[in-house]
Amino acid sequence: MSNHIRHYMRSIDWQIDVVVPIPLSSQRHKERGYNQIALVAYPFSLQMRLGYSSHLLIRKKHTLSQVGLSAVERKKNVEGAFWADAKLTNGKSILLMDDVATTGSTLSAAAAALVEAGATRVHAFTLARALSHSD
Repeated sequence: MSNHIRHYMRSIDWQIDVVVPIPLSSQRHKERGYNQIALVAYPFSLQMRLGYSSHLLIRKKHTLSQVGLSAVERKKNVEGAFWADAKLTNGKSILLMDDVATTGSTLSAAAAALVEAGATRVHAFTLARALSHSD
């Protein structure tokens, strides 16, 4: 998977300092045992010779699964859910990676935390986009 992403990312030529996967809450990580997007983001960062951090962005509160929630509920669910370490973030251009985007609420909340901590730019990449029944 990371090979395909690498070829695509080279074609759009974003200037990136560090790759950051959307973090799971500690509870969800304990239940699952791994962070699925980190399993893609880390090898991608190695192939691209980019920095990688799974600790730069923290999910500071456990949230409900976004599956089945409306757009408004999704936004409220992840509001204030993330915190970014300013010492690691300030002045950086960040590639934020997630597995699926539906409304973009998770990416928006995470990006807001990164910008608040001093990121100069936040790019987002997802493996898939969920479509509504009307799409």
